[in-house]
Amino acid sequence: MEKNRHAELGLSDEQVLNMYETMLLARRIDERMWLLNRSGKIPFVVSCQGQEAAQVGAAFALNREEDYVLPYYRDLGVVLEFGMTAKDLMLSGFGKAEDPNSGGRQMPGHFGQKSNRIVTGSSPVTTQVPHAVGIALAARMERKNLVTFVTFGEGSSNQGDFHEGLNFAGVHKLPVIFMCENNHYAISVPLEKQLACEKVSDRAIGYGMPGITVDGNDPLEVYKAVKEAADRGRRGEGPSLIEAITHRLTAHSSDDNDRFYRPSEELDKMKTEDPLVLFATYLQENNLLDANIEKEINDRVMIKVNEATEYAEKAPYPEPEDTLKFVYAAE
Repeated sequence: MEKNRHAELGLSDEQVLNMYETMLLARRIDERMWLLNRSGKIPFVVSCQGQEAAQVGAAFALNREEDYVLPYYRDLGVVLEFGMTAKDLMLSGFGKAEDPNSGGRQMPGHFGQKSNRIVTGSSPVTTQVPHAVGIALAARMERKNLVTFVTFGEGSSNQGDFHEGLNFAGVHKLPVIFMCENNHYAISVPLEKQLACEKVSDRAIGYGMPGITVDGNDPLEVYKAVKEAADRGRRGEGPSLIEAITHRLTAHSSDDNDRFYRPSEELDKMKTEDPLVLFATYLQENNLLDANIEKEINDRVMIKVNEATEYAEKAPYPEPEDTLKFVYAAE
C-alpha cells in the first residue's frame, strides 16, 4: 500500500488505528470461539477470519448513528463497528439468555440489535437483501437521508432474493449499498462453478447501477468504495453493487472440513495475504504502529475478549419456558 493513503481519504491517524483495533478484536473473538468450540463449550462457529478488512473498512464509511446494516453471518467486523461488544457476541456464542441477538435462541452469526440499527438476519441465505431494499424504500417515504448497507457471499449472489432486491432498488433508485464479500467458496463450491460471468460486479449493469470490484484485503480501498456509494445514495442517485475480493482463512464453519475440497497450497497462499498483517505493515510504514503500540492494542483487545468469555460462560441460560416467547400461531 502507498504511504499516507488514509490522509488522502480524509481519515486521521487515530481513525486508521481504530480501524486496525476493530479488525484485531474481530479476529481475536473469532479465534477464541474456535477454541471454545473445540473444547466443547460452544456448539458452532462461522468464521470471519480473512474478511475483517472488508467488513471494518465498509462499516467505517457509513453513518453509524443513522444508517442501517443488514449483515450476513460472517460480519463480526461490521457489527462491532456498529456498536456490538465482545460480550454481546460471546453471549450469542454460548446461547445465553442475555444474548442481544436472539435471547439464546439462534446459532451465532444471526446478528440483530435494534438500538444499533443492525437488522436481524435468518438462516436462509440472502433474505437480508430484499429487507435492505424495503428499509431504503421506507426511509425515502419518510424523507430520511440514510442508506442501507447489506452484505452477502458470492454464493448468495445466485439466489433469487439477490436478483429481486437489486432489480427493485435499481428501478426505484433506492439508497442501498449491496456488498458481496467474495471469498471464492460457497461452502465447498469454488467460484468457477458458481458464476458464468467473470465477476459478481458484472451483474450490476443489468439492474441499472454501477458495479465495482475492489481488494477486500485492503480496508482503505473498501472504505473509499463504500463512502462513494453512500454519498451517491444520499444524493438520490440510487444503489451500488460492490464486490470485495476476500479470503476465507478457515473452513466454512466448525462443522466443515475444507481439506476435502481446498488444496493446502491454496490456503497457504491466502495466509500470505492476511488482511491483518497487510494493514499492520501499512501502519508501520506510516510510523503509526510499532512493537510497543501493537502490544498495547493487542493487550487491550485481549482484556475485552477474556472478560467477555468469563462473563458469558457464567451467565444463565434461557429458561425452558422461554422457548414459547415470541412464537405465534393462528387460532
